Amino acid sequence: MQRVKLDGIDRRILADLQADGRITNVELARRVGISAPPCLRRVRALEDAGYIQGYHAHLAPELLGFGVTVFAMVGLENQAENDLKAFETRVRNWPLVRECTMLAGEIDFILKVVAKDWEAYQHFLTTELTAAPNVAHVKTSLGIRQSKYEPGVPVELAETQASD
Repeated sequence: MQRVKLDGIDRRILADLQADGRITNVELARRVGISAPPCLRRVRALEDAGYIQGYHAHLAPELLGFGVTVFAMVGLENQAENDLKAFETRVRNWPLVRECTMLAGEIDFILKVVAKDWEAYQHFLTTELTAAPNVAHVKTSLGIRQSKYEPGVPVELAETQASD
């Protein structure tokens, strides 16, 4: 993976693609003020360098039958690196777990879990999560509503931080 030194055009490309991954290359080029061929080359270079890791559609969970979102705080019995990796591998095989982040502090991992309903989550909790090897305890919080969803990073702040 080659490292790309980001300039203002690259940052605008990243911000526009993050906001709308379906934007055409022609429209993207117009917005950032360059022609389409160099814009496409820049996008490819940003993908190759790992700045762009994928393109995704934001789906409506409730319309697809997933009415419950739960945040599960997981504590493990052992935090040796091989135990942490084993837990992370297991989590990747659970389709209801949409996000997994390892934390520093009292909790080892926080999982974002979606389920059809509370009973479906409880089934997952008792047959998969708490039954998993090395899981010492799980604390759950039920999501009520989401007041902000903004994936990615604030690209506009990355430029000011890079110059500081």
